[in-house]
Amino acid sequence: MDKAIRARVSLLNPVHFLALGFGSGLAPKMPGTFGTLAALPLVIALSYFSHVSSYLMVTVLVSIIGIWICEKTAHDMGVHDDSSIVWDEIAGMLITMLAVPLSWQTLLAGFVLFRFFDILKPWPISYLDKHVHGGFGIMIDDVLAGVFALGVLHLGLCLV
Repeated sequence: MDKAIRARVSLLNPVHFLALGFGSGLAPKMPGTFGTLAALPLVIALSYFSHVSSYLMVTVLVSIIGIWICEKTAHDMGVHDDSSIVWDEIAGMLITMLAVPLSWQTLLAGFVLFRFFDILKPWPISYLDKHVHGGFGIMIDDVLAGVFALGVLHLGLCLV
């Protein structure tokens, strides 16, 4: 991250703290990967909910609030979608693990699948990434990458 941009955000600001993935987005290399890693404790904590509907409600809330969090932080930075904004990766990883029985193997598979779809951005993810802007634009490509990863992960679990 450029020093001038970094000077416009603060981890003491709760909105910036969340958008920057609790600070993980400030990693000098691969901030999206570190943002996805930052989601894992949340995935594990939410897996203790007795009903999938509770996990789903939190995931939807994280995704909807993420639109505003990412929009506000991007505006404060003066950049559309700086790579340090990783709240979208957190939401995407939560989506990836929806209704998945938790184990180190499923966490690893979910992590790899989400990063695969987030990095490669197959259509329509690539289209949305290029044509939708603002907080919704920051979030939607990772939400969709999470949906793709979720589908592949569930398909894989059905075949095992």
